[in-house]
Amino acid sequence: MPDFAALLPPAEASLLALLVASFLAATLLPLASEVWLLALLAARPDLWPAALAVATVGNTAGSLTTYALGRLGRIAVDPAALASPRAAWLRRRGPPALLLAWLPFVGDALCVLAGWLELPALPVALWLTLGKLARYAALVWLFFQAT
Repeated sequence: MPDFAALLPPAEASLLALLVASFLAATLLPLASEVWLLALLAARPDLWPAALAVATVGNTAGSLTTYALGRLGRIAVDPAALASPRAAWLRRRGPPALLLAWLPFVGDALCVLAGWLELPALPVALWLTLGKLARYAALVWLFFQAT
């Protein structure tokens, strides 16, 4: 029987691919970083702590990039748009609302809008990180429950 483990890329390459996929998935590109994380865990379950950290960092960095683009895009936006119901909701909730930034479709919009509203960067980064860490930790936990 062939040794399939010998065919796997080195841990560093797998983690780098996860980092890139997680970053890109948090931008407007339609990628599913969860698939990359689960594939890595299936191939190398021993890497779960590093995979959890790398996915969280990559996805948070991607969301912060989207936040920064929203902040930069503010100069080209009609000020009346800042009075929309979605903007009012995020303004009322503030940075803790970014715990939901991991949600498909909604998350990207939340990050852009948070930048657009010029919510403070440090609390935004904290809440983004907590939400994304919780999501990936739940996935890792579910993966090991299923195996």
